[in-house]
Amino acid sequence: MSLLAIMGRPNVGKSTLFNRITKSKKAMVDDSPGVTRDRNYAQAEHDGEEFTVVDTGGFSKNDPDAFVDLIHFQVRQAIEEADAIAMVFDGKEGPSPFDEDLLSLLRPLKKPIFYLVNKIDSGDLEYRMADFARLGVGPLHPVSGEHGYGIPTFLDLLIKRLPNGPAKPDREMISIGVVGRPNAGKSSLINKILGEERLVVSDTPGTTRDAVDSICQVNGKPYLLLDTAGIRRKGKVKQRLEKYSVMRALKGLERCDVALVILDASEGITDQDVHIAGYAEERKCGCIFIANKWDLVEDREKALKRLKEEVRMNAKFLNYAPFMTISAVTGQRVNRIFELVDKVYEQYSARISTGILNRILTKAVERHEPPYHKGHRLKFYYATQVSTKPPTIVCFVNHPEVVHFSYHRYLVNYIRQETGLDQTPLRLLFRQRERKALNVLKSGG
Repeated sequence: MSLLAIMGRPNVGKSTLFNRITKSKKAMVDDSPGVTRDRNYAQAEHDGEEFTVVDTGGFSKNDPDAFVDLIHFQVRQAIEEADAIAMVFDGKEGPSPFDEDLLSLLRPLKKPIFYLVNKIDSGDLEYRMADFARLGVGPLHPVSGEHGYGIPTFLDLLIKRLPNGPAKPDREMISIGVVGRPNAGKSSLINKILGEERLVVSDTPGTTRDAVDSICQVNGKPYLLLDTAGIRRKGKVKQRLEKYSVMRALKGLERCDVALVILDASEGITDQDVHIAGYAEERKCGCIFIANKWDLVEDREKALKRLKEEVRMNAKFLNYAPFMTISAVTGQRVNRIFELVDKVYEQYSARISTGILNRILTKAVERHEPPYHKGHRLKFYYATQVSTKPPTIVCFVNHPEVVHFSYHRYLVNYIRQETGLDQTPLRLLFRQRERKALNVLKSGG
């Protein structure tokens, strides 16, 4: 799709505009400057026309942010790939010398540039725009990212200047969440996959604040990569922005099909890695353990055996999740991640026919009869799959409230064994039998 890049000095309201145009809350909004560091992408639509919007970090040559050089690099990358640019000014504060820093980059461009004076909440405040005439750019468009004033008019003008984008892909796009504790190498991995420095990478924990979406193609198949802020223990999360980042990271897990839980192979699995894996398990997305920084590991044969044992021992609740080692720096086995993602996703979206499912349930009950309840045998009548992603199965029984967790686990493992769904979460729910239920499964008693 065509791409609109939103730019401006720090704290002019770019992320608020981004959220307004994309009708989302993907970008973090805070009064502190420097909240946005990475390029943050989302889809937008106006009057039937679809396009992509990218939010960028605030551009200022004298920015005290430790990541200023990386932020500037991100802004230049966005300028290069954009089809149109929205340069945002602060209508409350008025013109600033810092506006000129970015204008010096934009003036030579041949691309459509829209100059938006933000924080103009109504027509009565349009007089504030007069101060910006001295910048020598125009025309100026009054907008309010917070209240929506002027946004439809701007978008009407925008879609007339955007080039026609390619047709939508005709295949489903697998959404991959990349999660892990800070500094495990999440952004480095995505940059290696994308083949460009799209995400800010630093040795400083907490570099990534927003959840950032990127689209890539591997072997002709499209994938949506979701980078997230590193998740720390609650006691370590003190600043308000970092707390919000963790919330966004967890929310990102809710919309991914497969989560890559990134471990630092040079340090081994930690309690926090297990907590993060627990978040993925709670949200029932597919999951793959990725031990990164394999290039730093010595005696790899012993280290591999030890890591696998640690993962299986400490994250038993994800015993179905595959495990592999990579190096995001050297690229070792990075492409094989997608082979594994495809396998997990195939199982994650699998559907079992009702006939096959009930034959499996019959065999399971005959092989291991359920226990008695108040002198009567617990009876399983029939089962049906009600949804996918993950495969969710409902069993109708006479006393669903007394199914012991050990028998629940037995049935899940038996279904995995018989269906081959050994690399995906599997939901098994129990419901009271419907009165008109047929196909009673004989279970004794």
